[in-house]
Amino acid sequence: MSRPLRPARLLPGLLVCALLTACRATAPAAPPASDAPVIDASPVVFTDAQQSVDGLVTGAFAQALGGWFLQSATPGRDRHAAVFVEAVAGMPAPAAGAHVRVRGTLRSVDGLPTLRPARVETLASPAPALAPLRLAGAPDDWSRLAGQWVRIDAPLTVSGQRERATRGTLVASFDGRLYVPSEIAWPGAQAAMVQAANDSRRILIDDGRDDAPAGGAPWYLPETALALRSGSVLTGVEGIVDHRHGAWRLQLTAPVQVQPAPRPAPPQVEGDVRIAAFNLENLFNGDGRGGGFPTPRGAETPAQYARQLDGLVSTVTALDVDVAALMELENDGYGPDSSIAQLVDALNAAGPARDWRFVDAGKGPGTDAIRVGLIYRSTRVQPQGAPATLDGGPFARSSRVPLAQAFVPVQGGRPDGADFSVVAVHFKSKGCGSADGADADRGDGQACWNATRTDSARRVLDWLGKAPTGAGERVAVVGDFNAYAREDPLRLFYDAGWRDPFAAGPGEPPHSFVFDGQAGRLDHALLSPALAARVAGAAKWHTNADEPDDMREREAAGPWRSSDHDPLVVGLRLRGR
Repeated sequence: MSRPLRPARLLPGLLVCALLTACRATAPAAPPASDAPVIDASPVVFTDAQQSVDGLVTGAFAQALGGWFLQSATPGRDRHAAVFVEAVAGMPAPAAGAHVRVRGTLRSVDGLPTLRPARVETLASPAPALAPLRLAGAPDDWSRLAGQWVRIDAPLTVSGQRERATRGTLVASFDGRLYVPSEIAWPGAQAAMVQAANDSRRILIDDGRDDAPAGGAPWYLPETALALRSGSVLTGVEGIVDHRHGAWRLQLTAPVQVQPAPRPAPPQVEGDVRIAAFNLENLFNGDGRGGGFPTPRGAETPAQYARQLDGLVSTVTALDVDVAALMELENDGYGPDSSIAQLVDALNAAGPARDWRFVDAGKGPGTDAIRVGLIYRSTRVQPQGAPATLDGGPFARSSRVPLAQAFVPVQGGRPDGADFSVVAVHFKSKGCGSADGADADRGDGQACWNATRTDSARRVLDWLGKAPTGAGERVAVVGDFNAYAREDPLRLFYDAGWRDPFAAGPGEPPHSFVFDGQAGRLDHALLSPALAARVAGAAKWHTNADEPDDMREREAAGPWRSSDHDPLVVGLRLRGR
């Protein structure tokens, strides 16, 4: 018996809405258009017997995907409503729109009904009238639509594009962006429910090829979409439901319309002292004299380094901050050829500010190939006392050594306000590698090395309780925690009374990173209660995470995709005590 497709189940979506800081009201999905054909979605029974399918070629991908899609116009008579027909040497590969009869053996390949043809006959009679199945929302189960030609009437949001330039794919989602579960839900059962809801809303948009598209832009996007950002909206999406490389996708049969997400202007954050945190994505400068390329982790050529440095300088300059905590600096000392010294030199050369300085910890901090660093505007703030570092434990082998420095606002070279400390941190990443024991992935949404990150957070809290900079009341711990907002390392700080200035803000949840089509925050600013009472504003500038991976190579200058993380800014009221 035929039946119309239903919209996705509501329970996971309602849970996501409840967990978001502000849930947008959405209208109920409309039923499929009245002129759309109703396709028999009964499970296909696969046998080794020869079977015959007569229908319309809906997608011709013989050279690119090794076959073509065939859909019957009489699904009530033929249970195999839509199949992928393998291309076989010596047999014709018909064009899209042809009327074809194929006889062969039906089997399931990667979840897709696949016909291995023994005979292919292109019929002289006109192709049967067939229109794409209209979808008003995400289906409960994409596998029930395998091989079918569909058109999505709902808008889709671009949630990720990591493989756009290499495979011509975009991660798209129904009902807005996808967020990392542990950004908006506690690890465990809550996060698992959000992930299930994300999976039901997600679909890959594909270009019908397995290789890289020419020029890095798949054919289905307009020529103006080279700078397409995540958060953009796609309409008119039409293609064939396919499954390969472990994921459901649409092999598009028509171009899409794009409502591009605009690039945001630099944030205007209130406060008389502003602090930033920024992961630089491996700023390595070779030998500091034009040689030493390719570098171990960063730029491969002097030209790549120059473009990276230009983007970072453009970003920091536009943020207009007084102190910046930096991650993924090359750990190469503090001399004139060091990465941090040349970044500061470039900032001063670019202007308009010429007063940038860096905190010199003497060595390191730490022995890792990358380190954290602190830079500041010397006419706005001045260091108080010596910098402090925290060695040992997880900081000796995995998390980068934290660096702390006390500052005081200045006016005309004289102290003018309350002192404060900035602690730059960069905890162990989520990549599993050699993770085992307590650091193995426990399936709760926090990935690997969570125990090490949590231990790192605990040690930082204990260390700060001893006031290592001499200014222990007003403290900001900022940087790349490699943990999302509701994961254990952050929860330790929350439970100790520290505050997140980005929590419970208006609109959609903030993000600083996009991974596998899901947005979230790895980069945080956590404030002691005394400093949290002085917050004037907070913002993230989405210069990087939403940009295509290859944007740095496409644009000769500017902040866009200068890193893979977005910078954050927190404004404080510290003058006048």
